[in-house]
This record gives sequence, structure tokens and C-alpha cells, in this order.
Amino acid sequence: MKAESMGRSAWKRKEISRNRAAGNVNPIDLRIDTKIVAIQVDPLTHFFHPDLGLQCDLLRTDLVNVDVPGNKWFKMKYNIEEMRRVGLNELVTFGGAFSNHIAAVASAGEKYGFGTTGVIRGESSSWNNTTLSKAESQGMKLKFIDRITYREWKKGKVNLDDFLGMKDYYKLPEGGSNVLAVKGCSEILDGIDAYDVIACPVGSGGTLAGLIVSASENLRILGFSSLKGGEFLSDDIGQLLLDYDKTYGTTHRKKSNWKIVTDYHFGGFAKMNSELVDFFMDFEINHNIELDLIYTSKMMLGLRKMSENGELENGSRILAVHTGGQQGNESMFNRWGKG
Repeated sequence: MKAESMGRSAWKRKEISRNRAAGNVNPIDLRIDTKIVAIQVDPLTHFFHPDLGLQCDLLRTDLVNVDVPGNKWFKMKYNIEEMRRVGLNELVTFGGAFSNHIAAVASAGEKYGFGTTGVIRGESSSWNNTTLSKAESQGMKLKFIDRITYREWKKGKVNLDDFLGMKDYYKLPEGGSNVLAVKGCSEILDGIDAYDVIACPVGSGGTLAGLIVSASENLRILGFSSLKGGEFLSDDIGQLLLDYDKTYGTTHRKKSNWKIVTDYHFGGFAKMNSELVDFFMDFEINHNIELDLIYTSKMMLGLRKMSENGELENGSRILAVHTGGQQGNESMFNRWGKG
């Protein structure tokens, strides 16, 4: 079954390559770094069954900053400002071998002239992919840590300074989610209205928390977990909102118009199956938009399945947030071919 699916996928990838070579893709609109002028919204015609009367548009944060695309720039920009304000020039962060966050931090460091260190879960001998190779080529120093030691560090039992061999650095959490990230992501919906539902992929929760902060309470906000067993994300996002409220004197933690959808992880983080791969290919062929396999593909296929299951009210206007991450697709397909 998998071999058959890979055969279909290979044909579809050739079709997509022809489209890209012919220029049949949406153009990238280069934007200034520190202020978002506008975010492109692409209508997805015929995405849902026409009898449902559902409207779906895609918010293209992946086009906002060509060097640090997607939600990552919103998460990082105020953190970079804070790092510079306190006089530091080395950013240390954390992630897995397929982390979009690691890729974005490396790219930002190269573009904006600060040092970067990525603490990567897993042994160095276990990973050889384009995400980490590119991060290293952009100047990121990769520090591999086995999963047991990583868990011990998370519990405060391992001294990070000793592990890194340095003390003066700005620490950004895994996934880049903290109060400043929530502040940045609260700008994603600036000027966006006329929708009933906002959908967003969720990894560490900072982007969704920012959307909750900025959205009016009459909007329904759905966060699609890319993680298996992602129920814990509700608590993590609640804590981010509480920290934001304490910092800025707001009351967003009290909002109840959001939920985490946990049914569409397709095996777990950085995992996929033939159904997801076929959907990813068909989506680009039909809409001339490349999704990513770790986050946005799962959200979009989840939305379609929810519509088929009657979980979306007929006539709803839905805005789905494309959070970028396409640079990881090659690594995912390489991994799929070896699976």
C-alpha cells in the first residue's frame, strides 16, 4: 500500500515541479522586517463540498518575510529586539531534527548578524537532513543532546551553561513560544475580519495564544495539534495567556472561544501517512500553494474532515493560517522514502 502511494506521490511531485518551473505559483511579496504592511489572503475555491456553503481562505504568513517566513518571524522579532536591548549577541534555542523553529532561528541569525546555537534532541549520528544541514551552513552551532539528558535538563537537573560551555546568551524556548512571541503573533490578525472561524496549526502554542489575544470573542478559534496526545497544549497555552496577562495587565486567559483539536496528527509530530501525502500533493496541484507536511497539511486535511463530519457550521467563513515551514518538506519526503 505504501509503495503504491509513493508511486502516486512521485507522479504528483513531477506535476508540481512542472508547475513551479512554469512559474505557476503565487508570487512572494517581499515585506519590510519590522512592520507588517499586509498579509496576503488566498481564497481556496472548491476546497469544501459546495453543498455545505463553507468559505475557506488561507492567510499567507509564509510570504511575510522571505528569510524568516511564517509565524516564526512574528514569534522572533520582539525577542530579537529584547536580545539586542540587553546587549547579547548569541541566541540559544532548542528543537528536534525537523524543527521549523531551528531553521528559522538559523536564518534570522545569518540575516541579522547574531550568533545562533541549536540544542537538538537526539544523537548527531541519527540525523542527516536538509533542515539541519542548512542551519549549520547558515552559521548555527548544533549541540546534540540525547533524549534522557534533554528530559533531565527540562527538569532543571542539567546545567545548560556547562553543557554549552558559555554563559552570555539569550535563551529562546523550544518552538520560540514565550510572552514576547505571543505579543508578536497577536499582530497576525491585524486588519483581518469578516470570518467566523480561525484555524491554526499548533506545536508549542505561541502562535495560537497570539491569535486568542487579538481575536474578538465572537470568533471560534481552532488549534490543530501536530502532536500525538496533544491535549496538554490547552494547559500550555493557558499558561502563555496567563503570563501575557501578568505582563500587560490584560484578561485574555478568561476567554473560552478556543479549543485544541487533537484528532488529526496523522501519527504524531514529523510523521505522516499515505493519506496525508496524497492530500499535500493534491492541494498544491489544485491551488498552486505549497503547504508543509508537519503542520499546515494536517490542519487543512483536518478542516476538510471536520466539514465532512458536520463539525463546521454550514455557511461558516473560515480563515486558515499558513505558518510556513516548507523548507522541511524535502527532509520529510526523504524520510518517507526510507520508512
